[in-house]
Amino acid sequence: MQAITRAPSPPTTTLGYALFATRWLQAPLYFGLVAAQGVYVYKFFNELWTLILRCVTGAATETYVMLAVLKLVDVVMIANLLIMVIVGGYETFVSRIGLQGHRDQPEWLSHVNSNVLKVKLATAIVGISSVHLLQMFVDVHHTARHSLLWGTVIHMAFIVSAAILAYMSGPMAAQAERGRHEEHRDVPEPVRPLAPIPAQAGPPAVETGAEERIRAAGFPARKALEDFDAEHPRVFDWEAVARLGKTDFVTAHANAVFVGPPGTGKTHLAVGLGVRACQAGHRVLFDTAAGWAARLAGAQAAGRLTEELGALDARALLIVDEVGYVPFDADTSRLFFRLVAHRYERGSLIVTSDRPLDRWDEVFGGPSAAAMVDRLAHHAEIVRLEGDSYRTRRATSEWAG
Repeated sequence: MQAITRAPSPPTTTLGYALFATRWLQAPLYFGLVAAQGVYVYKFFNELWTLILRCVTGAATETYVMLAVLKLVDVVMIANLLIMVIVGGYETFVSRIGLQGHRDQPEWLSHVNSNVLKVKLATAIVGISSVHLLQMFVDVHHTARHSLLWGTVIHMAFIVSAAILAYMSGPMAAQAERGRHEEHRDVPEPVRPLAPIPAQAGPPAVETGAEERIRAAGFPARKALEDFDAEHPRVFDWEAVARLGKTDFVTAHANAVFVGPPGTGKTHLAVGLGVRACQAGHRVLFDTAAGWAARLAGAQAAGRLTEELGALDARALLIVDEVGYVPFDADTSRLFFRLVAHRYERGSLIVTSDRPLDRWDEVFGGPSAAAMVDRLAHHAEIVRLEGDSYRTRRATSEWAG
């Protein structure tokens, strides 16, 4: 496959670069908000210590405890608002934060933009206002009537503002999406993001036995990386897939993990990489997580689990598809741990899952999930995909047509 180069971007003037560089003037502002976050941490523990002392000495009434707890909740919600502004605002307006693949990456950060950030901030402010209003009504005997009235009016104004922002975000996002499509339509020769993935060098597949290895791999269907619709997922790191497409990770005994909702193309990418590995001379074996569980359980029941794991060493790459769709008990989880631990720095794994690695304790019972994730992720390229199901979209399009 011949690599397709990107069209050169239009030159940017020196003045344009200078204006764009002024975004870094905002960086100290976000670090100032970090200091404000520290102030709220101090305020939280100061209030908590006062509450504990008054409870121990018996000086705390039920109303005081309720108000003090609401005050602590208020501090936490404001701190949440701060971290959303700090991280989301810095990512949106200053510079990207390289958290792709991090096990603690916030769910909302991958698709945050100025429009989404405004809606999230508005809803957070409504929550904080709700706590303040609740404090007024709890301490109603010590709150002036006009304060209750204006507190309610202000709270309703926050709710209406948040509702308007949420309503407007839909048309604004749709307009931005149409604008992107218009730009793509004006380009005479659109470039597919996966085009830079290099083709395998060497003799034709027939001469190297690649077809035999592909048939022996047990793929559910033959898929090619270059046929993947990279425009479909909203979040997709095609550069990571391009690196994996060279199949160097198989030689290095490293792993690849594809995480995303159903229908975003995880299996397609896994099979495409498996085909590439076969064409590069590696032996591959594909199965679903349920299939691997049955295979390992059968070997253990026959008293030959160690021999089975040793026999799998002949396969340079194992593909475990659909992790997360079926939960496993503690015994099956231990079998998967044995597989991952045996392959660690000895052979490669490709895993597809509908949930990130830090939530695998929801899939694998028992204490082995954390140790399994630790070994799997140590030498792994983690690719996250987000978007609607390709199958659902296609079925909807056919029905509408």
